Amino acid sequence: MTVAGPQAAVAARVPGAAPLGLLPPAGSVPFPAASLADPAWAAEVLARRAPAQRTTDRRVLATVWWYSVSTVLLTPPLAGLVTGIPLSARLDDLTVWVRPGLLPAAAVAAGPGSAEPAADLRASIGAVVAAVAEAGGMRERPLWAIATDSLANRLLALGQARGDVARATALAVPLASAVGPPLPVPRYEDVAGSRFVRRASCCLLDRTPGMPTCTSCPHRPPAERRALLEGLARPVRRAPGRE
Repeated sequence: MTVAGPQAAVAARVPGAAPLGLLPPAGSVPFPAASLADPAWAAEVLARRAPAQRTTDRRVLATVWWYSVSTVLLTPPLAGLVTGIPLSARLDDLTVWVRPGLLPAAAVAAGPGSAEPAADLRASIGAVVAAVAEAGGMRERPLWAIATDSLANRLLALGQARGDVARATALAVPLASAVGPPLPVPRYEDVAGSRFVRRASCCLLDRTPGMPTCTSCPHRPPAERRALLEGLARPVRRAPGRE
């Protein structure tokens, strides 16, 4: 599926734009991102996802949902930042596309955004976090931590796609600092020549039946986590001429 407008220009500058969520996949369906800020709508989503997740724990359902949808929701504005073609981070300008089972797959910005998206990101993240926290019967702060990991992961993935990890990931701390608390400052660590997000959050996916603990889970002992990351390591990619 193709997109038009400024996001098409951004996608053209990002190799692998489709799997990164800049192009909606075939078979996916859209909904307005503004729906994410509606607690009643969020509660309905959690209820519909519960059978597939095989849990009725609202906190787990809410955390896993936000972990998935925050990744795609943040992709357009972050891709715009990396490519120099600003895309809107406002909920009213974004459409989220989901696969069957309400699996978030992509997000499309309807128009251009600010070259300094921090204020719009703060408003969008804050509105959705409040709704998801209410639907999940949980505190908001863990969801803000998930948002910072999604931000860091998306910038890392975009940097890998464009062959300049160092430049893309260097945007993470200034951007998160501009958004401000309660968004934690993103962290990265280099392991065996490869860059990974040093996560501030737990996605709780391993609280659902049959799902393992993530390799980078912050609850793992540091030495164990590092050993596992070494098995995934690949060299940090930099653009020609960059140190």
